[in-house]
This record gives sequence, structure tokens and C-alpha cells, in this order.
Amino acid sequence: MVNIGIIQHAPVNMDLPKSLDKAVSLIQEAAQKGAELILFGESWLSGYPAWLDHSPDVSLWDHDPMKNVFSRMMQNSIQIPGKETKLIGRIARKLNVIIGMGVNERINQGYGNGSLFNSLILFAPSGDIVVHHRKLMPTYTEKLLYGQGDGFGLITYPARFGRIGGLICWEHWMPHARQALHHDGELVHIALWPSVHEVHQLASRHYAFEGRCFVIAIGQMMKVADIPDELTIPNDLRRGSDRYILNGGSCIISPTGTFILEPVFDEEKIILYGIEPQDAIGEKMTLDTAGHYYRPDIFTFDINRGRPE
Repeated sequence: MVNIGIIQHAPVNMDLPKSLDKAVSLIQEAAQKGAELILFGESWLSGYPAWLDHSPDVSLWDHDPMKNVFSRMMQNSIQIPGKETKLIGRIARKLNVIIGMGVNERINQGYGNGSLFNSLILFAPSGDIVVHHRKLMPTYTEKLLYGQGDGFGLITYPARFGRIGGLICWEHWMPHARQALHHDGELVHIALWPSVHEVHQLASRHYAFEGRCFVIAIGQMMKVADIPDELTIPNDLRRGSDRYILNGGSCIISPTGTFILEPVFDEEKIILYGIEPQDAIGEKMTLDTAGHYYRPDIFTFDINRGRPE
């Protein structure tokens, strides 16, 4: 059995110090309530750029307001490893918990310098970073902000309750990315989303059924008021600064593709739930996409897990 704590709370958008303080407080609260696996959503540190889908001026060429926003995103992103990850690692070690978090990652020197990466980091109870995954392909308008990731993080971590890995958003429609984690023996899968609306639920349920694993789908919370001041707010959003433009939907799905924790919308809260990951093993008798359903005599599959330096 493992007790899960899903952090369905908003960060302090575009404010790394305050978001980090809030993350530490929420981790401590979740651990005090018995959570052993504590998870945050996509780009939680320091905020998912949902305004890409709402503000009409984000893609204007040489647009100073948008360049200012990008600069602030860069300044409030983190290096991996860096002082922020060292702090989170110390908290994981002190509380003896696993922490998974979506972050905006920057690289200050060498390959990737000048780009942001939409990344997932997983901390073991030792405090070590055991998974560092950069989103392979930014989704649609995200390409304005983020670079392409690599295969380095397409791995799982052997936790005491079974192997755990994760993907970010529309990577769940990349068959080879899914297969990489199926091959690695995943029993618990972290699915990071901006919000877990119906089609994202569909992808998460399909992943659970195909991979014969538990899927923990995590959604973000964000209000109109969190849109950067530099950007234009559409008329239909102007009348409600407290309106959610990302409204959560976090849920947990069994290896049969059915909800065991229904999506939770419109609430900022720590969602607690316990699962028995070993229950996934029996479901592999009927379908195992890395085993008897794989057919290596017909298909070949290779992964480049290198990381450019």
C-alpha cells in the first residue's frame, strides 16, 4: 500500500521564492496527513503558462510585453540540480517521502542555454533526484516558450511499492514514449496535465489500461488574476478575475482503466488516497504490452536515452 497526496493547489505564479515556500508548506502538510508519494502538476514551479491559450498577443513578433513575460518566466525557473532542488531533496529525506513535481527548467550554460524546458523531477526518500524528464515535444503554443526534451528521463524509479515513472501532457499520445515506460516495468504512472478535462481523462485511462498500471493524473489550478499584467485579457474573462482558467480535475485510475478516485474540479486542496500497486500485476495476465503482446519477432523498438551536453 502507498498513500498518495496530490497537491491540487495553485503556485504563486511567476514568483519562485513564494512558490517554493508554498510547496514546502504543502509537502509538510501532506506528509503529516500520511502521504508517502506527494505530487504536483505540470510546470507547478513557478506556474503553467495557460495564458498562451487565452491572451491574443502572445505570438506577436518582437512584442515587448511578451518578451518581458518570457524574461520573468526565465528568472523564476530553476536549474536542475540547483539550490531549489537541494531544498526539496532535503525535505524529501527529512520526511522520508517521494516527491514528484513539474517545473520550468532553465540551463545557464551549454546546450539548451536560452531555452526553457517543461520538466518533471522525482525525488526519492533519500533526497536524490531519480527521474529528470524534459517534455519531448512542447504542445502547440508551448513551442513559443519551451525547447524539445530528450530520452534521458524515459525511465522508472524502483520505489518500495513498485516502479514509478511519468509523462507530461500530450506525451501521452506519443506511442513510443508510452512504450518506453511500459518496457521499464512501471506499476505507478504520474500523468501531469494543465487540467484533467475529459480528453485528458481519456488519455490517462487509456494509459492505465494499456500499461496495466495505476495512473495518478494531476491537474493545475489557475485564475484569470494570474495572467501576467503585460498581456491582454480577452473580454470574456475580464468580468471574473477569480474565475478558474485551470480547474484541476486530478484523479486516480486503476489498471483496468476505471476511476478509483473520480476527478476533483474547482477545489484547491490536498487530495489523499491509498492504492496497492501490486494489484496491477494480475492485470498483466490478459495484456502486457512489453511481454507477450510485444512480438519482438515482428516489431523492433529502440530508445536513445542520451542527453545533449
